Amino acid sequence: MLLGGDLGGTKTLLALADRNVSGRIHIVRQQRFASADYPTFDALLGEFLSDRPAIDSACFGVAGPTDGRDAKLTYLPWRLDAADLERRFAIGRVALLNDFAAAAHGLPLLDAEHIVTLHPGHPVDHGPRVILGAGTGLGVAGLVWQDGRYRVIPGEGGHIGFAPQTPQQGELWRWLFDRNGRVTTEDIVSGPGLARIFAFLGGRPQQPAEIGAAALAGSDPLAREALRLWLECYGAFAGDLALHWLARGGVYLAGGIAAKLMPHADNTPLIDAFLAKREHGELARSMPLRLLTAEDLGLRGTLACAAGQ
Repeated sequence: MLLGGDLGGTKTLLALADRNVSGRIHIVRQQRFASADYPTFDALLGEFLSDRPAIDSACFGVAGPTDGRDAKLTYLPWRLDAADLERRFAIGRVALLNDFAAAAHGLPLLDAEHIVTLHPGHPVDHGPRVILGAGTGLGVAGLVWQDGRYRVIPGEGGHIGFAPQTPQQGELWRWLFDRNGRVTTEDIVSGPGLARIFAFLGGRPQQPAEIGAAALAGSDPLAREALRLWLECYGAFAGDLALHWLARGGVYLAGGIAAKLMPHADNTPLIDAFLAKREHGELARSMPLRLLTAEDLGLRGTLACAAGQ
């Protein structure tokens, strides 16, 4: 029996799975939790494992840095200790991954129906890849080909300083800097970042989901402008990462906001900003840009890691 988990600041997905005779992972039970409803991850996991199943291996993707055995979530007071989890829940082995490293491990498991091409580029077999995604925060991981498979390189790229690309983005940077000091890309390219952009434009406080819904429905011009600016910032950052990694194997956009908003939005501002790389515009145009619509990507990746794949 395998246990996988995708632990985020907003939601946590857990799944129990086994492997059939062909080695494929089969999910036996899956559940979604509101993360903030639980004071600790142990309390949440105890509820999910109330029937005390025998678990050989577990892997958890956490929204924060980890050394593989200890982790602290960036936007929750949860701390995870792999050794304690092994003892308390009688799990044979527990591994901890950064949540976007987990998503990167899940990339080979996606069906074609969950991959939408935004810009085709000219993909290179076994070329470097980068995966990023906006949710409660902004996750980033790289993939490089080594010894016949992709090796995942975790990171905290969402906390790179925000680089304005237009006068309006410069004004947004100044507005945020005056309130909090250093401005990271995650301050803008995230769910809370969409709400900050809306406030910067003069909107009243609203939840990101409400702003996104109003923008898609066309019922609020300010929400439409906020989404346009958000997509512009997202695309510029994705393009910068593409150049950093020379991601000729593709740039993949994941995360809950991408799955919910982008399939229904006009993504032209994002694509144009992705390609606007001045002297390296031709290089940027060669790199594929794809949208991933599976919300359980990270969970799939943790199950694959628990299975040793």
